[in-house]
Amino acid sequence: MKKCRHIIREVEAGSIAEELELACGDELLSINGQEIEDVFDYHYLVNDEYIEVLVRKANGEEWELEVEKEYEEDLGIVFESSLMDEYRSCSNKCVFCFIDQMPPGMRETLYFKDDDTRLSFLQGNYVTLTNMSDHDIDRIIHYHLGPINISFHTTNPKLRCQMLHNRFAGDIFPKVQRLYEAGIEMNGQIVLCKGLNDGKELERSIEELAGYLPHLKSVSVVPVGLSKYRDGLYPLEPFGKEEAQNVISLIETWQKRLYEEYGLHFIHASDEWYLTAERELPPEENYDGYLQLENGVGMLRLLESEVQEAMKNLSGDERKLEVSFATGQLAYPFIRRYADQVEKCYPHVKIHGYCVENRFFGEKITVSGLLTGQDIMEQLQGRPLGEYLLLPCNLLRSGENVFLDDVTVEQVEKQLNTPVKIVEEDGASLVSALLEKEAGRAHRRRQMYEQTDRSNRWTT
Repeated sequence: MKKCRHIIREVEAGSIAEELELACGDELLSINGQEIEDVFDYHYLVNDEYIEVLVRKANGEEWELEVEKEYEEDLGIVFESSLMDEYRSCSNKCVFCFIDQMPPGMRETLYFKDDDTRLSFLQGNYVTLTNMSDHDIDRIIHYHLGPINISFHTTNPKLRCQMLHNRFAGDIFPKVQRLYEAGIEMNGQIVLCKGLNDGKELERSIEELAGYLPHLKSVSVVPVGLSKYRDGLYPLEPFGKEEAQNVISLIETWQKRLYEEYGLHFIHASDEWYLTAERELPPEENYDGYLQLENGVGMLRLLESEVQEAMKNLSGDERKLEVSFATGQLAYPFIRRYADQVEKCYPHVKIHGYCVENRFFGEKITVSGLLTGQDIMEQLQGRPLGEYLLLPCNLLRSGENVFLDDVTVEQVEKQLNTPVKIVEEDGASLVSALLEKEAGRAHRRRQMYEQTDRSNRWTT
C-alpha cells in the first residue's frame, strides 16, 4: 500500500512546532522511531511528555528533535491531509446509494464515495465495515477508539450482500463481535428499502442488533432517499402513510421492550417517518439524549425545545420588521409555526415563509439539506422577501457560501435583490435571526452527500 507523505501545511503561531523552527513544506517522518500511518498514530504518539520527532526539511535535511512538553500538549502542526492518509473509497454498490442518483456535471467531491472507518471517529460518518481489515480492528481496540458508526441495513448476511452488491458484505458480524467484546462504543443505522429490508427483515435486524447492547448504543431507521435520476438503478419505491405507520409501530414496540430491560430506547425512527405517517413526534425523553441527530432522529423535536426555550425570554416590543425564510417541504410546517409565534409576540413583525420544492433532484426529495441555489432563486423570484431572506446553514458546502449546484449565496442575493442571512442550526439562532439579531454563518452539511462535514438541522 502506498504510504501518504505527512507534509506540513501550517505551523500554528506560538506553538512548540514554531519554537522548533518547523515550517510549511516540511515532512514528518516518525515519532519515537515509529512511522505514522495516519492521524490516530500521530495523536497517540504525540501525547507523551517526552518525544523524539524526525522531520525532513523542505531542502532535504533531516532533523531529529527532542521535545519535552506537557502530557497531551499538541505540537501545533496542521498537515495537508487532516486524515494524514488517503481516503478509502467505497467498494460497495448499494441499491439505495444517493451518490448514484446524482445528476451529471456537479463538482467532483459530490461523486466521491467514502467508506473509511477512520472518518467515523473523526467526522461521525456511518461506514459499512466492508473495507475494514483485521489490522484496522486491532488499531481500534488498541487505541480504544469510539464511537464507531456502522451502516448495518440488515443483519441477514445474504440480504446484506444483495443490498450492498458486495459478496463480502455479509461477513461483518465477526468484526462487530470483536468490537463488542472489546467494549468499543457503537451506533448503527438502517436505510430502509420497501420490499427488501422492511417488515420481518427489519424485525429480525432489530432483535439481532439488540444483542450488542449495551455497547451498541443506538440504531436509527431512515427511509431511502429517491431522486429523479434513477435510470438503470434498482427499482425502489417510496413509503406511503400506512407503511410509515407500520414502521413506527414496529419500532415503538421494540423501544418499549428494550427500555424496560436496558433503560435505552435503542432503535429510533427518523423524523421523516412521523411526518409521512402524520403522527406526532415522540417526547424528548424517547431520544436517549439525541444520539442519532445526524440521521434525522429527533432534530425537529430538539428544534422545538430550543425555540420554545428562546421564546420564553421574549416579551415583545413595537419594532417594525419584514423578513422571509425558505426551507424544504418537511421542515416548513414547523418553521412556519415558530414564525407565527414570533409574529404573535411582535405584532409589527411580518415573516414570509416559503416551502421550496426540490425540482433539481425531484419532488420525492423533501429535506432542506438538498435544496439548490437555482431552485431557491427560481421559486422565490418576484415573491415578497422583506429586508432579508433566512436560509438554513445545511444548504451550504462546508466552510463556503456555495450551494450543492455551485450557485453562491452572493448570486442568490443578486438574483433576488435581497440580502441573505445564513442561520445556524439551533432554535435560539433561528428566533434571533427572525428578529434581526446577528445570526452567525455556520456551514455544515451531511456527510452522506459530500465529503466535508456532517449535520442537517432545521433540516429534515
